[in-house]
Amino acid sequence: MLTVYSEDHRGHAPKYELTFGEFLPCFEKPSRAEMVLARVKEVGLGEVIAPQDFGRAPLARVHSEAFLDFLEAAWGLWTAETGSAADALPEAFVTRGLRQVVPESIYGKLGYYAIDCAAPITAGTWAAARASANAALTAQRQVAEGAESVGAAFALCRPPGHHASADTIGGYCYLNNAAITAQAFRDQGAKRVAILDVDYHGGNGTQTIFYRRADVLFASLHGHPKTEYPYYLGYAEETGEGEGEGANLNYPLEQGTEWPAYEAALDDACARIDAYGPDALVISLGVDTFKEDPISKFKLESEHYPRIGEKIAALKRPTVFLMEGGYAVEEIGINAVGVLTGFEGAG
Repeated sequence: MLTVYSEDHRGHAPKYELTFGEFLPCFEKPSRAEMVLARVKEVGLGEVIAPQDFGRAPLARVHSEAFLDFLEAAWGLWTAETGSAADALPEAFVTRGLRQVVPESIYGKLGYYAIDCAAPITAGTWAAARASANAALTAQRQVAEGAESVGAAFALCRPPGHHASADTIGGYCYLNNAAITAQAFRDQGAKRVAILDVDYHGGNGTQTIFYRRADVLFASLHGHPKTEYPYYLGYAEETGEGEGEGANLNYPLEQGTEWPAYEAALDDACARIDAYGPDALVISLGVDTFKEDPISKFKLESEHYPRIGEKIAALKRPTVFLMEGGYAVEEIGINAVGVLTGFEGAG
């Protein structure tokens, strides 16, 4: 299986995030991608290539132009206004009862375009996020144009993307790679696309982008939002609106979920995807479902990840895998690549 990877991710290395009530060193760090890449090479998964540059147009098919302008300019605005080289984080947020206007101050802009304090902006964030999206688009292009010779590809995206909405950042995410990839398939002629999100945290950004659309099915297995980030989306009763009614499938699972319950939810999601009949499949591949993950609370073991890949392979669709979460660095490569080798072995 082809892997797409960019060294530009290393330029995004924020120092701190606000989590567990403290400012802690970021769990989302460059070593995550490096460990996955090392495992890709160790098992001989296939060729590793650098991404092409697709420009801004495919990003604007999913994200607002004003949001993209903000992301591109944010670091320069931050350093000019504050004189600081510290990571840029919001200090106030747009909430219920407040006016939805974009302030001139970078402090206000950060709070307008962010949903939390877990997506710091640094000097290299925009370049890394662009490279991450380009990796996704390169993998998509390889699959879309490869047809019979390239049935699947893996974009080793960093930073991840599924918490980013059309106009917000959060949860380590800046550009929504899954949504950008699904939209690229649609723009190139796919009538229907399905996104399967197996990250521990619900893909709230992806959900909101496609919630009123019937041409992209979104299915997500995740920790129950009554106790788990992102808290405010991801409930089972959220099934889509308008034309999108029935095209949003959430599988919220309790803390401590082990393989049997996870497998049952995954089997149901795969059956629903198969019945939907997509022309292409996008996988938001998070492996923070692992029992030793430091910020998540499922109990999957390394042996289960190849089985996830086998179930995805059984759908027999052109498939793009996109790296999302997973923070147990010693095992992240084993588990992420385990899904990919399981997929290939079943093919």
